[in-house]
Amino acid sequence: MQNTPYQIQPKAVYGDKTVLRVVSINVNGLRAAEKKGFIEWLAQSEADVICLQETRLTHEQWTDKFKPAGWFTALFPAEKAGYAGTAIYSRIPFRSVTTGLGFELADSQGRFICAEFDLGLDKPVHIASLYLPSGSSGDEAQARKDLFLNEYKAILKQWRAEDKSIIVCGDYNIVHKRIDIKNWSGNQKASGCLPHERAWLDHIYDELGYVDTFREVRKESDVYSWWSNRGQARAKNVGWRIDYQACSPDWKNRTLNAWVYKENWFSDHAPVVIDYAIE
Repeated sequence: MQNTPYQIQPKAVYGDKTVLRVVSINVNGLRAAEKKGFIEWLAQSEADVICLQETRLTHEQWTDKFKPAGWFTALFPAEKAGYAGTAIYSRIPFRSVTTGLGFELADSQGRFICAEFDLGLDKPVHIASLYLPSGSSGDEAQARKDLFLNEYKAILKQWRAEDKSIIVCGDYNIVHKRIDIKNWSGNQKASGCLPHERAWLDHIYDELGYVDTFREVRKESDVYSWWSNRGQARAKNVGWRIDYQACSPDWKNRTLNAWVYKENWFSDHAPVVIDYAIE
C-alpha cells in the first residue's frame, strides 16, 4: 500500500481475519475538520464505521460535501445551531438508525445516535456515537453532566439486561485512571478528573461489565486523545484520554489492535481507532 498523508495501519496485518475497523473522533465542528482534510482522510482510513461528536451542523448545513460517495451517513443535530451534535459514517449499510436516549439533556443537544448492523454474527450489532457533556465551565455545567451520567447509567444497565451487542464510541469528557492523563495530581479538582466521575467509569466497567477495549490491547501510559489548545499541550503531549469505545462484553476477545491517529490533525481531539475481529 502506498504511503499517503492520511494512511493508517492496513487491515492486511491480521492475515485472513475479517476485521471491523471502528473510529471515534470529536471533530470540534465538522465544517472546520473538513477544511483540515478530514473528508479526504476518510477515503484512506480503511475504516468501516466512524462515529463523530460535536459536529455542530444542522441538517440544512449538512450538504453533499460532508457525505462522500461510498459512505452511508446519519446526523443527529442539536436543536441549537452551531452546538454539539453527533453523526455516524459507515461503509456498511445501516439496518436502522435511532437517535436520542429518551431524556431532554441528551436529545435536545443531539448527543447520541446509534446504528444497527447485520455483521453475520449471532445477533445484531449496534454502534453508537455519544457526546457526553463537559462540566468545565462551572457548577451548573457540572450538575448537568452529573445528571446525564445518572440517566445514562440506567440505560447502560438496561442494555446489559437485554444482552445487547453494542460499541459506544464517544467523547466521554472523563479520564479513567492515572495513566490516562499527564497531570494527574494537578487535576484532581478539575471536571473530567473528579473522583465521582472516575467512579462512574469504574461502575460501568467493573459492575455493569462494559469493556474499555482500547485498554485490552494498549496498556501503556502517555497515550491520549485530547490536548488543550493552551501552553503547547499537544507539542509536549500534555493530554487526556477522554475518548472511548465502551463495548458490551462480547467485544472484549474480538479486540485486535487500538491506537490514536496523530499523523494529521483535524481537531483538538485525535481519532481513536480500534480493529475488531468478526470472523
